[in-house]
Amino acid sequence: MLDDFDEYKGQSGLDSPAQNAEEITPSDTADLSHATRALYVGGDGDVRVTFISGTTVTLAGLRAGVAYPFRLARVHASGTTAVGLVGLR
Repeated sequence: MLDDFDEYKGQSGLDSPAQNAEEITPSDTADLSHATRALYVGGDGDVRVTFISGTTVTLAGLRAGVAYPFRLARVHASGTTAVGLVGLR
């Protein structure tokens, strides 16, 4: 595959398109392996998160099919009803 932007790999900023992703299994005890640039929600619901700042909140009523620009350290199992969560980096 030809990548016309190959020379820019590793130089992306927070406003650049995501270059990697990982499926998220919510956990009340374990942080994500990498901080996210965005959170993709595959199925509607609430998501309890800890931001990289350390703040923990429940984000109510997130809609499916949206990548929210959240920098997260953890997605909690308790309080999370949304499904198909993917961390974008």
